[in-house]
Amino acid sequence: MLPLRHARLWRVLSFLILAGVLLATLAPAHWFFDKSDDSLSWLPGADKWLHAITFAFLAVWFSGLFQKHRYWRILVALFLFGLFVEFCQLQVGYRSAELHDILANTAGIIAGLAVAVAGLGGWAPRIEDWYINRSQQ
Repeated sequence: MLPLRHARLWRVLSFLILAGVLLATLAPAHWFFDKSDDSLSWLPGADKWLHAITFAFLAVWFSGLFQKHRYWRILVALFLFGLFVEFCQLQVGYRSAELHDILANTAGIIAGLAVAVAGLGGWAPRIEDWYINRSQQ
């Protein structure tokens, strides 16, 4: 982990985000989308886009907390988390697990890490510095 002033807070937030993603993926889909409402019908494969965007966000989140040479660990950990999510979806009768979901998760992880390598990685210390400087004014 990067040398962060509030490492414990970042860990707790990370856990809450992962738990939130897991709970959202296990919740019945009708909690989020009304089947009679075709609000996402304009976006083909909306489900896969949501998977990719979620895992891209997770990759960017964790890239803010870890050094670049550890990004491969983020890739592996998030890939395994994605597999775990799909496994959990197999255990409930109202959700389904799909290979395309795993592929979308992986594409999101790769895209998020690409954004991180391009310059967004390591954002957490910058946020802490900004907050400290702001509060000292």
